[in-house]
This record gives sequence, C-alpha cells and structure tokens, in this order.
Amino acid sequence: MAKMYYTESGALAEIDSEKVYMSREGYEEAKAYLKYLQTEKRDEIVARIAEARSHGDLSENAEYDAARNEQASNEGEIFELEYKLKNSAIYGMPPADVDFVTFGVRVTVYDEEWDEEEEYEITGSKDANIEENKISNESPMGMSLFGHKVGDRAIIHLPNGMETVLIVKKIELA
Repeated sequence: MAKMYYTESGALAEIDSEKVYMSREGYEEAKAYLKYLQTEKRDEIVARIAEARSHGDLSENAEYDAARNEQASNEGEIFELEYKLKNSAIYGMPPADVDFVTFGVRVTVYDEEWDEEEEYEITGSKDANIEENKISNESPMGMSLFGHKVGDRAIIHLPNGMETVLIVKKIELA
C-alpha cells in the first residue's frame, strides 16, 4: 500500500522516506530557530569562550571546557536542523472527505487487547507532541497507521520487538 499525503498546494503525493515532513508552521519555526542558533547563541558561546580564555591556563579551566562543549552541541544542532530543512517537504491539509490516515488527520483507533480507544493526530516529526497526542509519521505507530482506512487493522511494531494491532475506527480532519 503506497503511503500518500497532500502537499501544501493540495496535490496528492507519495511519501519519500528521504524527506523530513513538516507543516508550514513547523518549517517556519525551524528556520527561525536555526537563525537564532547561528547568530545569537553562537555569539553568546564565543563570548563565553573568550571570557574563559582570559582567565589563563586552559588545562584546568572548567568554564572554558563547558563553553567548548556547549559550542560543539550547538554546532551539532545547527547541522541537524540544516539537514532537516534542506530535506524537508511541506505537507498541507487534506480535503474534508479524506478517507485514509495521512498528515493533518485525527485518527481514532481501537486496541482489542486493552479494550481501549485512543485518538491521535498525525504530524511530521517537527510538529509531534505526545502530550497532545500528536504523533509523527516517523514513529512506529504513525508509520504503521499511515495510509490505512476505517476498518483496517494496523500492526504496530514496537521498539521492544513486540507487536500490537490497532483497528482504525474513525478518520477526520485535525
């Protein structure tokens, strides 16, 4: 079963595993945060490194070590965000009559084993927030539910090697 989504322009497209999917809002937030990391935060760290250097011997300077570690962490975060933005695809809202699990829908699933219904919103990784029941298409559950229709059974492969089966009960716009 091909996993499809609606682009920002409303066209239907197939999921590309090489892409990082984001809402327009998530994309803009990521761009703004990247700019902050590359400018303000980078400048703050450079100033702390310079201040620590001015204290003399660097071999026993905990301030200097801490600032250098923060610099490395910041550069790693910049690298990761640049990659995600470079490889991003913006998803749009599906039409009101969408009948399959994709970005921008709220899906109600039933777990027979636990006799429970749960509701999740499907998002890209940048927009995911488990506390709000917003799950990413890259999560085990999101990956498994993507493309299914009402009545389908989705097998969720959990990180611990276990499996659970969820039945898609309802799909609606988020």
